[in-house]
Amino acid sequence: MTRVLQTPTFKRSAKRLPKRQKKDLDDAVRAVVADPTLGDGKRGDLAGVRVYKFRLNRQTALLAYEVRETDGILKLLALGSHENFYRDIKR
Repeated sequence: MTRVLQTPTFKRSAKRLPKRQKKDLDDAVRAVVADPTLGDGKRGDLAGVRVYKFRLNRQTALLAYEVRETDGILKLLALGSHENFYRDIKR
């Protein structure tokens, strides 16, 4: 059983979405929970972070998350478009 945690940054981004887009986000989160290796693993400053690309309102959206296999936790870090996405999750 995987526990899913959300950071305040992710919650804020998800809260602003309209209902139809929230459904797309829920589908993406379910896909990541089912197979945590879907996202691309990052290196360097973002080592340990995976980013899953999906369609949100006909645009590409990025979902950043971390997987802690030892205790079965999937932590949702951020959600957004590509613009300044990686800069913002480094903080």
